[in-house]
Amino acid sequence: MKNNVTKQKVVDAASSLFFQKGFHGTSVRDIADRASVNVSLISYYFKGKQGLLEYAVTNYYEAYLEKIEESLEKTEGDSAICRLNELIFTIIHYKQMHHQLTCFIQRELSLDSVFVREMTVTYLAKENYYLKELFQETIGGSIGQDEKRYLFMQLKGMLITPYILLSDWKDQIVGEYAHEQFVKKYTKSIQKWIEFNTNISMERKNK
Repeated sequence: MKNNVTKQKVVDAASSLFFQKGFHGTSVRDIADRASVNVSLISYYFKGKQGLLEYAVTNYYEAYLEKIEESLEKTEGDSAICRLNELIFTIIHYKQMHHQLTCFIQRELSLDSVFVREMTVTYLAKENYYLKELFQETIGGSIGQDEKRYLFMQLKGMLITPYILLSDWKDQIVGEYAHEQFVKKYTKSIQKWIEFNTNISMERKNK
């Protein structure tokens, strides 16, 4: 238990520093000082800074996909739009509650690197599958395939925009309550967009 707590302290410290200074701008000494641990402990647990990064990102995505799967299981039997709305809330809530690591990961994903390719092949492919399947079921078949692809691109864009355009909101969100309010309000705006496009699809179907 103590080892897990210490490892989490190191991961939290690294997430904060990667967010502030970037991966290359952060040293193992910086992380050790922030976490109040010995430098050798980081080498012992993670085999260095790269190993720590891989551990943090892997844990982030495994917990993220677990939350997605829990949401889908919990809403099984509900309408497609209700399931999608709940899934959107789950995704934004998770990303916002881990916003420092989320922002860092999104920054890294904008680069063409081995790290990005590994994430794409594993975790992001699974996320994409769950979202796309439910989105297409929600929108229906009365919208053409090209338009449906573009709408899906827009949805995915809305899910990452706050963590790319960080400067537009970070100074206004301080404290847990502010983060929770952001999740509710931002999620609601995406849900309105989904409802709008679903209604258009229904109108076309009924013509």
